[in-house]
Amino acid sequence: MPEKNVGQGLCSCTALRKATRKVSQLYDEALAPCGLRTTQRAILNHIKRAGTPGMGELAEALVMDRGALAHNLKPLERDGFLSVKVDPNDRRNRIVALTERGKAKLAESEKYWLRAQKNFEKAFGTTKTLSLRKALAFIVSEDFTESFGRRA
Repeated sequence: MPEKNVGQGLCSCTALRKATRKVSQLYDEALAPCGLRTTQRAILNHIKRAGTPGMGELAEALVMDRGALAHNLKPLERDGFLSVKVDPNDRRNRIVALTERGKAKLAESEKYWLRAQKNFEKAFGTTKTLSLRKALAFIVSEDFTESFGRRA
């Protein structure tokens, strides 16, 4: 017997985008008390790990185009959480650095993010969460991109 609404579930891209929007909404709600959104926290967190990445490196690591990254960096820079400066080794490039205020905001967000992580795992299940992360890591890998028929 044919499954009802088969057409609604066939597009992997649509399913992933809907799931991502839903999870982002839930994490945004969890982070609201500290004033950061999920994307902002991810950007600050990556800069903390990377040190002073260039714009291209940061965009690639976050799987964002440079225009979207620049748009997302503006409020973080305005609020004093990061600085964007000319790369002294190549004046055409910009480097991004976390400020002390940014480090403090990231630390403030940690308990809210951890709560969101725990809630996700509780709702989805530990085993399924680990499997999901593994599958998602593959999706953003060069192997997936190449097997999809496109070079990374």
